[in-house]
Amino acid sequence: MSKESIVLQASSLVVDIGNTLTKVAVFKGNRIDFSDRAKEFNPNSIEGWISKYGIERAIISSVGEIKGYFEEFLSQQVPTLKFSSQTPLPIKNCYKTQQTLGPDRLAAVVGASVLYENQNVLCIDSGTAITYDLLTSCGEYLGGAISPGIDMRFKALNHFTAKLPLVSFNTKYPLVGNTTKMSIKSGVLNGVIAEVDNYIDSIRKQYSPLAVVFTGGNSFFFDKNLKNSIFVHSKLVLLGLNRILDYNENLQ
Repeated sequence: MSKESIVLQASSLVVDIGNTLTKVAVFKGNRIDFSDRAKEFNPNSIEGWISKYGIERAIISSVGEIKGYFEEFLSQQVPTLKFSSQTPLPIKNCYKTQQTLGPDRLAAVVGASVLYENQNVLCIDSGTAITYDLLTSCGEYLGGAISPGIDMRFKALNHFTAKLPLVSFNTKYPLVGNTTKMSIKSGVLNGVIAEVDNYIDSIRKQYSPLAVVFTGGNSFFFDKNLKNSIFVHSKLVLLGLNRILDYNENLQ
C-alpha cells in the first residue's frame, strides 16, 4: 500500500477557529464523518472525538490567537499541524503579504481547488466580512478583495449615526423602503447583492470560464438572490484544511 493511500485512509480532526465560532470536523479521506460548531469547545470534547473516531492526526487554524490549552491539549493527544503562512500548500500562493493573509481565506481557496481541479474559481466567504479570493486554472492563488459583511453594515449605520436604528438581518427587504428600517434594509441588502454580482462579472471578464463557490454563514442569502449561478459549500474551509493536512503528510 502506498504512503498516499495510507494518508487518505487516516481519520483527521480539522479545527477552524473563526471570529465568532469554532468549527470542527472529522474527515476520512474527503468524507466528513462528523462536524460541529460552537463558541468554544473544552478538552473533554476533544478527547471524546479522538476516542470515538480513532483520530490519528489533526490540523488547527485560527484567524486570531489560539487558546493555549486547546492547541497544547490537542497536540498531546495526536500529531497536530498548526496552519500558518509558512505551511506548505498544494497551490501556489502569489499573495504579496502572505503573513497578513487570513488563514480562513487561504484554506477556503484550497478547498475550492479540491472541488474545481484545474479550473478558474472565485471563492467568496460571506461571514463577518465578505472575502473574495481567486484561484486560476494553473493553481495560482492571486488574491482578491475584502469588504464588510452584512451584519457589520447594519451595525455600522447604527454606530456611526445619531438616530439610525440597528436593524436585524432577514431575507425580506424592499427595493424602495417606505420606513427608515426598510430603507436601511434596502440599502444594505440591495447594495451587497449588487456588489457581489458586479465583482463576479468583473472577474469573469478576465478569467473565463469561472466557477463561483460560496461559504460562510450568510451564503444562503446570496444563493437565492444573485443573478450569477453559484455553488454553496458550508464546510469549504474545513475541506481545505483537510487537504492541506494531507499534502503535508505526503511531504514527510
